[in-house]
Amino acid sequence: MSTHSFIARPTETGYDGIYVHFDGVPSHQLPLLLSAFNYRFKADLEAMTRHLVDDVSVGWDELGTDLLDDAPPALVAALTGGEQWPSRSLDHLKTLDGSPPVRMVVNDATAVAQDMKWGYVLHPHGIETISVDYADRGPVVSWRTAPHTVFSDHPALWASPQFAPVVTSRRTTPPSTTPAAAPTATAATPRTSAHR
Repeated sequence: MSTHSFIARPTETGYDGIYVHFDGVPSHQLPLLLSAFNYRFKADLEAMTRHLVDDVSVGWDELGTDLLDDAPPALVAALTGGEQWPSRSLDHLKTLDGSPPVRMVVNDATAVAQDMKWGYVLHPHGIETISVDYADRGPVVSWRTAPHTVFSDHPALWASPQFAPVVTSRRTTPPSTTPAAAPTATAATPRTSAHR
């Protein structure tokens, strides 16, 4: 789903980040970002921010399951249903005049004009989640939050900086692939013939 978002680092007055084209809703982005911080980047926020914000040339098409590298297999299966897809940058874009595409920077002064729906600002204490249509700031989801937590995608619920709207927790083990047992056959009650 094409829900525009951004990943950013905090600045003294707001944030400065990079565009992400697909799957910008909290239920998709927050589990990936929490897992990436805790497993792939081993709680190194600077390395994670460099990878997600600074090192991408143009912007992100989507963030993928490569951000789940080193996460426990049961967590990966719970978050992805067993599917794998790579993060893809927008480096392949072509401009009408043939010039190289420009870096798709998003900041607190441009997010609304760029039609951003969600923003994820990577702070030392957690991920500030901004519902751009409803607020300039958002609640911070702690880096200690379990990645399998399910967050609401309803933008208005993220308008308060007081709390992150958690729906529930996902199961931490993948669903069983064993087929369910067939129901036990019961003896059929004989039908009596209709009397005419």
